Amino acid sequence: MPEKSRKSLKVNRSKLAHKAAYAVRNPARIAPYLRRAARDGWLRFRSPDHVAYYRAVMASDTASNPEAAVGSRSHERWLALGQMQFDYLQRHGLQKQHRMLDIGCGNLRAGWRFIDFLEPGHYYGIDISPDILVAAKKTLVGYGLQEKVPYLTPTQDLTLDFLPTGHFDVVHAHSVFSHSPIEVIDECLAHVGRVLAPDGFFDFTFDRTEGAEHQVLREDFYYRTETLTNLALRHGLEARFMDDWEQLPHGQSKIRVARPGARALEGPERRGAPEKVER
Repeated sequence: MPEKSRKSLKVNRSKLAHKAAYAVRNPARIAPYLRRAARDGWLRFRSPDHVAYYRAVMASDTASNPEAAVGSRSHERWLALGQMQFDYLQRHGLQKQHRMLDIGCGNLRAGWRFIDFLEPGHYYGIDISPDILVAAKKTLVGYGLQEKVPYLTPTQDLTLDFLPTGHFDVVHAHSVFSHSPIEVIDECLAHVGRVLAPDGFFDFTFDRTEGAEHQVLREDFYYRTETLTNLALRHGLEARFMDDWEQLPHGQSKIRVARPGARALEGPERRGAPEKVER
């Protein structure tokens, strides 16, 4: 297990003691944290529904910096994280002819690589934030991928009710459940099986804890692995914890779910050494 996990899996970031200790170690981050907490409190007051609230968060963050809005501290990190996602998924079954649904596609940090790789019309990106989708279109134009005719669509929820049954070979959600309360995750897992092809799979990342489940500012949510795998099972899906993702320089963990008996649950088609990506 990487050192990052050894140190962090038991931490409850919502506890006052942890916040105080963190502030002592990182005094320069106190003022930015307080500004963000004040902003988030105001946004929660205006938008008590979580999806509406997080849409407002994304609007605010995107106005400042679309790459930072999806969690990248720099353009170099934005590129590296997108490459990491693409390389991992290609090693674990993604093929050119596949139809892919990218939930929370953001400004196409990884999406532009998927679009470039897949056949035209085979990428479908959705996001709750219209603002970040405007940024996604700029990314698409910047990389000259118009001929790939991807779909980029805003969504209000994760019922996926506007998408066809059995259509997608790959469903992908990077850094979505890490910002979602359990009822949003439950909604997604209740409906994703309908849109999966018979041998399709759904890969998602999440913030993992081995201690008490908790959240910070209603922006970051930490779950035990068994909470999410049991939730998938309740909706008729089987789940596998992706151990080799833990070797990569990324703070979240990854789970793959699919219909019972799907080949995707047996293991990656091609396994190679993980790419090392600088932070």
